[in-house]
Amino acid sequence: MAQSTSQQAGQTVPADNVEEFDTAPVSLKRILVALDASEYADHALDEATKLAKSAEGVVTGIHAYAAKLHDNRFRQMEGGLPERYRQEDEMERQRGVHDDLITRGLGIVSDSYHDSAVKVCDAAGIPYRRLNPEGKNYRRIVEAAQSGDFDLLAMGSMGLGAVSGSVLGTVCQRVARRSPIDVLVVREPGRRIGDGPLVVALDGSHRSFGALLTALDLARRVGGDVHAVAAYDPYFHYVAFDKIAGALSEEASKEFRFKEQEDLHEEIIDAGIAKIYQSHLEIAEEVAKQEGTELVTKLLDGKPYQVIANYAKEVGASLLLMGKTGIHSDADLDIGGNSENLLRNAPCHVWLGQATFTPPTDVVARETIVWTEEAEDKMTRVPETARGMVRMAVLRFAQESGHTVITSALIEEATNRFCPERGGSAPTAPEPLTWSQDAVDLVKKTGDPSVAKSVRLSSEKRARREKSDTVTVEHVTPFIDHSDAATLEWSAAALARLARVPQMVRGSLRVRVEANAQEAGSTKVDADTVEAMIVEARQVMDEAMQMGGHPGADGPGGPGGGDE
Repeated sequence: MAQSTSQQAGQTVPADNVEEFDTAPVSLKRILVALDASEYADHALDEATKLAKSAEGVVTGIHAYAAKLHDNRFRQMEGGLPERYRQEDEMERQRGVHDDLITRGLGIVSDSYHDSAVKVCDAAGIPYRRLNPEGKNYRRIVEAAQSGDFDLLAMGSMGLGAVSGSVLGTVCQRVARRSPIDVLVVREPGRRIGDGPLVVALDGSHRSFGALLTALDLARRVGGDVHAVAAYDPYFHYVAFDKIAGALSEEASKEFRFKEQEDLHEEIIDAGIAKIYQSHLEIAEEVAKQEGTELVTKLLDGKPYQVIANYAKEVGASLLLMGKTGIHSDADLDIGGNSENLLRNAPCHVWLGQATFTPPTDVVARETIVWTEEAEDKMTRVPETARGMVRMAVLRFAQESGHTVITSALIEEATNRFCPERGGSAPTAPEPLTWSQDAVDLVKKTGDPSVAKSVRLSSEKRARREKSDTVTVEHVTPFIDHSDAATLEWSAAALARLARVPQMVRGSLRVRVEANAQEAGSTKVDADTVEAMIVEARQVMDEAMQMGGHPGADGPGGPGGGDE
């Protein structure tokens, strides 16, 4: 693990999440594919074959069968067989039949899986190898991934046991958590990588930048634009501090400097972290430029896994790439929370990256810049949840400014740059917001009063960030669970009409269309439904313009209206 040294303090400070050697982009010469004859596994084989061909690589298929497990189960069941099967001669005959099934039958099944895979690889003109280990399937797949013989594992998100409503099979879930190499999870049989944008989720970690390099390499091989998104949540702490405030006594609040911590979070998260995450995107653009590629970037605010999934759905992504663990991970973490949620809920294929890449700017900063003891002490007063990102921002600022030693004054200067709104005056209580009736009604639909309160606080936070004096449906919808909307079927004409809507409002329009369709009990969205919602949105905007106010400003309701 690489380290940076604070000479003045006489300390060795580990560099967060930095690998000694960068390993991205991932080699595609040795691809392992998990086979089970499901349409998900078959498509994983198709994608692996295409990628291996582009790299003149080799595909290895693996199918594990638990012969010993089946044999033990049969022996345990012998005592429960009908009387006629418990005659000695008949029992021995049944044992022979079962042994023949175990020793030959399961092997024949595995061979048939491999024979089908050979035909696919032969047609593509690439070598194919077979693995038929005996044992628990997920364990054997993980052992193969751990062998050092493979660079990438491709597998289906579900297998032959998939049922309606399933989003992730147990084998895929277990393997993805344990694999030490990059994993491609196929979620949409029939959808090819490159049919839509390749979206990379960046959080500043070296695995996320590794995923970026892999995406750029894949785009050159299979086509498709590369989008980079960075997501941060400026709403969580706002809700959390409100709940904590209700639990602390006045004495405890003073002892823990609660108000001071709340204000500091407000300053850093509202102004600073947005700029830090924007800097990740700017670095990504520079990396892509050096690779000779144009990059589409987007800064997202909200629950990261939700807004990233929504963005991937909005742009019709064919693949979502991310680091398996992120910027806040520790050595024992097997998979990050956002990565795990996206593995389950992403609307496209998923690539969990283990490969790393350190952008040149971070390499230079890590190797040439040291911290004074006072500067290190000052960093300890930054909230722990933001400390790693703030340290990275200060390092980048020092490098841009030409400094090689970080002092307390330099941290203050960097903080003023990233948090320009902070000042010496005491914060004032925000003015109450009005609520449109539609927004109030939408909050009420959450049902759970605790959830409703969190939604209301987050919605008001979003409205204030947009400098709106009224909370509207658009402020509430990002915080409402729309998971049921995934079951809605969009017609081709509806999707085509949505695509003609300006991108900046496309996502919110889709949310409103699906919410209205659900409310009406419909399972389909057609072009007329989309057009009606567009007309309604225009009317609301026209009315607001004529009144000189915000859409919904004249609606009844107010803060707290969603509680009752």
